[in-house]
Amino acid sequence: MNPVLKKTRLSVRFSGAVGQKLRTAAMLSGTTLNDFIVQAAFQKARQVMDRESHFFMTHTDAVMLLELLDAPPKPNAARKRAYGRFMEAKYGSPGRAPEETG
Repeated sequence: MNPVLKKTRLSVRFSGAVGQKLRTAAMLSGTTLNDFIVQAAFQKARQVMDRESHFFMTHTDAVMLLELLDAPPKPNAARKRAYGRFMEAKYGSPGRAPEETG
């Protein structure tokens, strides 16, 4: 069977008031309660995933970022120490990263 077409069962519990509100909303939408809940859950899942996989910035922030990428500031002592700690933790050496082998 095609895994995309395979259906999965999900059981949910909710109070009577929530159930009544969901049934009414489903009816007003012209769909079944099951379809209404699945559609609402899917939309929410997509919103959460979009929010977590994209980031947004103002025009001013974008201009500042591009300027920093075009002309990065010279590393100060604190930044050099932080880089050394990173390299030590990642590669066991405060110097350069090991050469990648192809």
